[in-house]
Amino acid sequence: MKLFIKIYALPVLVVLLLSNTKVAAQTEPMYSQYMYNMLSINPAYAGSREVLSMNMFHRKQWVGIAGAPQTTSITMDQSFNDKKVGLGIQMYDDRLGVEKAQGVNAMWSTRVRISENGILSGGLQFGAMNYRADLTKVENRFTPGDPAFTQNYSKWLPSVGLGLFYNTDKFYIGASMPNLMRTRLATFDMIKSGIRNVNDMHFFATAGYVYEINEQVKFKPSAMVKVVSGAPIQYDFNANFWLKDVIGFGVSYRTKDAVLGMVELQANRNFRIGYAYDIPVSDLKLYTIGTHEIMLRYEFSKDKTNIKSTRYF
Repeated sequence: MKLFIKIYALPVLVVLLLSNTKVAAQTEPMYSQYMYNMLSINPAYAGSREVLSMNMFHRKQWVGIAGAPQTTSITMDQSFNDKKVGLGIQMYDDRLGVEKAQGVNAMWSTRVRISENGILSGGLQFGAMNYRADLTKVENRFTPGDPAFTQNYSKWLPSVGLGLFYNTDKFYIGASMPNLMRTRLATFDMIKSGIRNVNDMHFFATAGYVYEINEQVKFKPSAMVKVVSGAPIQYDFNANFWLKDVIGFGVSYRTKDAVLGMVELQANRNFRIGYAYDIPVSDLKLYTIGTHEIMLRYEFSKDKTNIKSTRYF
């Protein structure tokens, strides 16, 4: 009975994650260093590092294009109850053109050990987002005096997400839907402009593995699949190398979008910094010099043995 109580949500999560969803736009923020920012896309990741961990990400996308996306995300999470429960929180600021989305998400995960090294987690996420659109700043309007573009819109919207995550010391795989509800596009119900209200649920699948080439070098391939109905399925393929568990560098390819280079530095056992640069391969390459992304992670532990020996995801 106790085991049932611990994992009762997992079959429900599987069914929901595999459900068919009709959508027509991609509105979830994009991250190049997703493998180090898993909590932002999968609530089941909460507590997986087993110490109080704080991450900060800032992404400036498509430099040179006015109104291009900019995203800042701060997350914190930790395991509790003898590492059987994970709790996390995320605060974010996401901007695109005249739109701004700021909010907070709370994550909860149940963690069940199913083998000597393997832990399966099911996670839920609840949050609220303030969506704002300054329509007075929309440029190149077909009708300059259109009353639909003479005011600002601001609305608080709820969010609910869920996910599954399985990991060992050297392997992980996860699936998630970070938002099951209507978000920013729903605000356009108030605008008589012909824009169609849709849901914008995203499905993410991630996986990665650490190969120990020798005592000094480790190779960590990873991949992410993003599915949004009405848009092409997008794949991220990544290959990272770690030298002496201190310096990591790698390359990625995001289908029909960009090639990426990234570098990570484990400054000490608590602090880590990372940087990624995206070079577009789509038609956007004619208009932008690329995308910058910075990652900072700090883990609060005075005892070195409390920090997971594998720090690759």
